[in-house]
Amino acid sequence: MKLAKLIYNPTAGEGVDTTQNIVSLLNKAGYECSSSSTKEDDWGKLDSKGTELIVIAGGDGTVRKVVFELLNKRLPIGLIPMGTANNIARTLDLPDDPQKIIKEWNLNKIKRFDVGRIYNLKDQKFFIEGLGFGVFPRLMKEMRKESKKDHSPDKKLRTALEILHDIVLNYEARKCSIQIDDAEHSGNYLMAEVMNTRSIGPNLNLVPFADPGDGEFEIVLISESQREQFANYILNKIMGKEEPAFFNILKGKNIKINWQGVHLHVDDEYIKFDKETEIKIELQEDAVHFLSHETA
Repeated sequence: MKLAKLIYNPTAGEGVDTTQNIVSLLNKAGYECSSSSTKEDDWGKLDSKGTELIVIAGGDGTVRKVVFELLNKRLPIGLIPMGTANNIARTLDLPDDPQKIIKEWNLNKIKRFDVGRIYNLKDQKFFIEGLGFGVFPRLMKEMRKESKKDHSPDKKLRTALEILHDIVLNYEARKCSIQIDDAEHSGNYLMAEVMNTRSIGPNLNLVPFADPGDGEFEIVLISESQREQFANYILNKIMGKEEPAFFNILKGKNIKINWQGVHLHVDDEYIKFDKETEIKIELQEDAVHFLSHETA
């Protein structure tokens, strides 16, 4: 049998019952499986000797936590999405059914995933989804008030979209200058996002054709003049309509950002720093290997 290590978030999905079901599915697929909860102190001690596959069961935050323990180790990762937004799984075109995912795994079919290397930001060295300023960090700050409420995943996403819609209508655009490789851009923006996945936050599908393994970031700059367009895009999502997002998308590998403010996010973490700081980002290619979906 092939050896697999399951790392799971016990608060995602239905907890223990779901985890036991995944172990059973892995056994049926021919894997001998050990498991660790991300709540255990030693979960990050990954002995790769003989292990052919790391399986992550959880949401985007769990994926990020485990991935950073595995950077450049070239161990394939099988992802079973169990979070609220699951933006990484969406970028990998994964179905929702764990049985279908596991059944169609092929250890020879790998999806290479780049990461962002961050400079000038204490305690934050990498990102896998994205880094950005503006309305999205504000949303994350506001959603802290909702975190203790017992909402279903669908309700959480709808609440986040409703709060974001109000933020977009009232947010004061900030001055930003950004260097993307050799090109300079500046203006007043509601949002500046360096993205590695197709969507962020409450499934904002801002770069629907992004390839996280193509050796480039997608940079989304939403200006003051696009406020109404952005608000309408969010309103359509609240109403259940997935309209295309036609915002200007730039591409690059080396980024420097100066934003007039001290609030930003790195993946799903809201951060406030002491003073305005130039953030430097470099793309690190082929840093993570996910198992891709056979039919993707």
